[in-house]
Amino acid sequence: MASYQHISHGFDPVFDEHSRVLVLGSFPSVLSRANAFYYGNPQNRFWRVIAHSLGKPVPPNEGEPLPANGSTASLEESIAAKKALLLEGGIALWDAIEECDIKGSSDASIKSVVPAHIERITECAHIEAVICNGATAGRLYKRYLQWKVGLVAHVLPSTSPANAAWKTERLI
Repeated sequence: MASYQHISHGFDPVFDEHSRVLVLGSFPSVLSRANAFYYGNPQNRFWRVIAHSLGKPVPPNEGEPLPANGSTASLEESIAAKKALLLEGGIALWDAIEECDIKGSSDASIKSVVPAHIERITECAHIEAVICNGATAGRLYKRYLQWKVGLVAHVLPSTSPANAAWKTERLI
């Protein structure tokens, strides 16, 4: 079993001045931290749900074919495609936690929370809605960030593969 580690988030939020919807996770998984980008586990349905919601193709993961030429996507190309999808859709993406003690990827193990500096986004973008990816993100947002943002979040079921009760179609 994994032991507790104190970990800093490790990568920046995705947003620009056109972002109107803020999507918050809890804290990056081990795979996401290794890839230095959000929802790095290919089994996580986040990118499929976002793409479907925006009526766009799902961005490729590292090693998957690129739509333009069929070559395989590098990690950098995958991240760039995912960032473009979010920004074109007016979506900002971050996590509610900047750093914490955590065992592996387990949201249930999170303790010693340092909340995200949400002002980085709210001082630049006019956020009209906050969506939390899962109950843990929702609890963390309500406890640490809601008073700063001034919006009640819509807490949706987690897109994590651990949430097997919700199939992709149901999440969409």
